[in-house]
Amino acid sequence: MSNSDPSPPGLAPKTNRGELTRQKILDAAEREIGQKGFAEASVSAITAEAAVAQGTFYLYFRNKEDVLRELVLRMGRRLRRHLTLAIADAGSRLEAERAGLLAFLEFARANPNLYRVVEESQFVDPSVYRRYYDDFARNYRSALISAEGSGEIRPGNADVRAWALMGLAVMLGHRYGIWESSVPLKPIADAAFDMIAVGLEQRDDH
Repeated sequence: MSNSDPSPPGLAPKTNRGELTRQKILDAAEREIGQKGFAEASVSAITAEAAVAQGTFYLYFRNKEDVLRELVLRMGRRLRRHLTLAIADAGSRLEAERAGLLAFLEFARANPNLYRVVEESQFVDPSVYRRYYDDFARNYRSALISAEGSGEIRPGNADVRAWALMGLAVMLGHRYGIWESSVPLKPIADAAFDMIAVGLEQRDDH
């Protein structure tokens, strides 16, 4: 996998109006790709959904792949901001894990199309898909190392832990954020947090 950035999109907007148009196209692409899948979504459908001329699309993006890459980056930015706010008042790493897991499930449920777009990207541009998770893992690993250093969690392999915790959240997001969207999320997050904090080992508490 290359560590380089994904291919840059087309010309950056030079005016506020241009940026608004670009965002309209991205919003429409999020809905189209999220609902139909990348293969079935088309530039013509995206521009019709955005209510712009098809030629306008190519002022900002070279092709459908560029839009997908930008949507994956958008998902990453929005999710990181959402999680940062959710754990801002956490008093410990474990409190942050609990709050962050619930916030992640809430975000997945509120943004199902973006969630699906990220999953679609693994078949269209594996490098941007990998980058999305690498970026999260890097920040997660740093937080775990810091928590270990301050004695909040026991010592362990921070890289493996980061990926394992991410994997848990992603699969719960699939089931309870996307597939079963009416299930209350707090009991799900609490049950998953119990496994994170305590593990599966049977212990004698007496």
